[in-house]
Amino acid sequence: MNDDRPQFESVDTPRRCAAAYGVLREAIGAQAFPGCAFGVLADGKTVLQGGLGRFTYEANAPSVAADTVYDIASITKVVASTAAAMLLWQRGRLDLAAPVGELLPQFVAGRTASDPARRITLRNLLAHNSGLPGYVEFFRTAATGPALLRALMELPLEAEPGARTEYSDPGFMLLGEALETVTGESLDRWAKREIFAALGMAATGFCPPADDRATIPPTEEDSWLRHRRIQGEVQDENAWLLGGVAGHAGVFSNVPDLLRFAGEVLQAGSVKGGGRLFDGATIECFAQRQGPAGSSQALGWDTPSEISTAGRYFSPGSLGHLGFSGCSLWIDREAGVAAALLTNRTWPDRQNQLIRQVRPAFHNALRESL
Repeated sequence: MNDDRPQFESVDTPRRCAAAYGVLREAIGAQAFPGCAFGVLADGKTVLQGGLGRFTYEANAPSVAADTVYDIASITKVVASTAAAMLLWQRGRLDLAAPVGELLPQFVAGRTASDPARRITLRNLLAHNSGLPGYVEFFRTAATGPALLRALMELPLEAEPGARTEYSDPGFMLLGEALETVTGESLDRWAKREIFAALGMAATGFCPPADDRATIPPTEEDSWLRHRRIQGEVQDENAWLLGGVAGHAGVFSNVPDLLRFAGEVLQAGSVKGGGRLFDGATIECFAQRQGPAGSSQALGWDTPSEISTAGRYFSPGSLGHLGFSGCSLWIDREAGVAAALLTNRTWPDRQNQLIRQVRPAFHNALRESL
């Protein structure tokens, strides 16, 4: 029986972090989400890791544990797509200045010689300043994955490349396709071998096996497209139409694995120089904010803005990302601290926006306790 106490696992400071736990407990009481998993890395050690609440609001729903796997939505953009770009760039296999059309000829086929789409580079895609729209409901008109990709390749721009920052799912969908061209294999297979397995992220990957779906909190009751409970399959409709594997969404993971990933970023960027996968130069390259002026966007990563989901205490050089499902990962390279919060705030539907207040309050309480 759930007694509303957090399930702490690898912990040496639960009392000191009581305020952060209180933020999450109040959030569950306010139905910001039915449950959550959370963890903190500091000075190379996991100092807080736990689970609280349930998979859904039903009294008999399974309890969330520290290692519960969630649909991490757009955190896919950093742990899979950006990480792949980082590793390929480090190995000399990826030119950030390369036009997208060189890797994906179908993206420029049929466009005029003056079409600005021909000037979009991989750097533009990573920096979200390609001029592509932020979001397109391809799934409303495309019935298959190939049809979706055709529509993606023909997508018109809304601005000149580099002129504005517009967080773009289509941009990262294109990035995922470009990365597959470079590696010669699917993003899920390459990322599983080169990133997840290399870092010991055994619970992380695309398309969880059917037998594991019941162990993953559902994201919503879909009454209009798939007409079923979305559990253990990607919530994002465009990624679902692409078979669950896309550059912008599709990865499932848990807190221990995300802290392993964060630990690699911290170690690689430390003065000791280099982690198991990345070196310091790679971290620095991808951590630099991109144009135009005022953008918080680095290459693939976000950095804290003036009013940030990371709260008040994460340094300007911190790296992070959010997921639509209610997940977040923030890494403070200066302080050597990382925080992961996984929720299914979209249960049972997408209307609830309380997560916007919960994230900064949680991060503030954590940093104050540390």
